[in-house]
Amino acid sequence: MKIEMKTVQIEKKRILVVDDDKKICDTLSLILESRGYQVDIANTGKTAVEKAKTNKYNLAVLDIKLPDIDGIKLLKSIYEISPQMVRIVMTGYPELKNAINDLNEGADAYFTKPVDPSRLIKTIEDKLEEQTESNADKEKPEEYVNTAGEELPSKEIE
Repeated sequence: MKIEMKTVQIEKKRILVVDDDKKICDTLSLILESRGYQVDIANTGKTAVEKAKTNKYNLAVLDIKLPDIDGIKLLKSIYEISPQMVRIVMTGYPELKNAINDLNEGADAYFTKPVDPSRLIKTIEDKLEEQTESNADKEKPEEYVNTAGEELPSKEIE
């Protein structure tokens, strides 16, 4: 008897790290890749927007102060491109007003620099889990609708 095994490839979660500080990008990339994520880096807002338009990301970690674009504008642009993408903001300017504005403009979490890597990773994992659960919930009604017209197998009553 020959058993045929199918290989199922699990798609890695994709994360976009946006910061003009190369050391921060490299460090976050190493940490995230070691946890099994696929990571892309953008050092400018323009590059981040281009990457978001051409790739599907589950999550973005965004520095709010970039040399070429205001962080709020970047948050809005990324939301317009990919509303389901989780957006985590980092900033070296920890004013309460900034945090409130960023969260109101679509950030899912807010961190001040220097970022505690373990807290950031925990937040990333929690947000990605929430995203996965949310997507699974959205698929269930569609699954029901797709099978609603199918006939159920009939059984004879004895």
